[in-house]
Amino acid sequence: MTQHRKGLVLDFGGVLTTPLLPAALAFERREGLAEGTLLTGLYLDPRGIRLTEELERGKLTQSEWNEAAAELLGVRPDNLMGRIFADLRPQPSVIAAAAAARRAGVRVGILSNSVGPDPWNLYAGYELEERYDALVLSEGHGTRKPEPEIFRIVLDELGLPAEECVFVDDTEQYLAPAAALGFATVHAVEPTRTVAATETLLGIPLTGRNPERVTP
Repeated sequence: MTQHRKGLVLDFGGVLTTPLLPAALAFERREGLAEGTLLTGLYLDPRGIRLTEELERGKLTQSEWNEAAAELLGVRPDNLMGRIFADLRPQPSVIAAAAAARRAGVRVGILSNSVGPDPWNLYAGYELEERYDALVLSEGHGTRKPEPEIFRIVLDELGLPAEECVFVDDTEQYLAPAAALGFATVHAVEPTRTVAATETLLGIPLTGRNPERVTP
């Protein structure tokens, strides 16, 4: 392989973690909710969309979001975000691939639409500041994916142009805005395919060593 890109930008939830949807469905079963209640209440209802966008921009705290979202869903508010995503686990093969990229000299950044750190911290235990070259969480910048500004922020932190970077996200609607800026993009659907596609775009091997252990 011939290396021809110098940067890798990874989403967090659903890329460095197991998929979000199974965790959400498990939450619905635990709470006795009809399947699809979470999707309808938070991602199709205009009020839910507004709440989540304000959380991601840092305009709402997670506790405030918990209270408002609980009312929409008809559940109790205590640690709601943590309860929704309680089943998320690290995705070892993608984490190992990111580490392999760094060992090969690729600068690796995390770009995440964040959900606030308290009372539940989505990122706890992943050592993101130590393991990656840039960490851009939307709440700290007042902007969120798919807005171009947040992509420019992570590029500035990596010190690279978009044309030299690969962007990986499990949310397909975020890929086109990144591609418009010059990123090569990977839709993260299944970890083996995600790693293989990233490997091809970076032009370096990303597999072959034992996955790194991460225990949130």
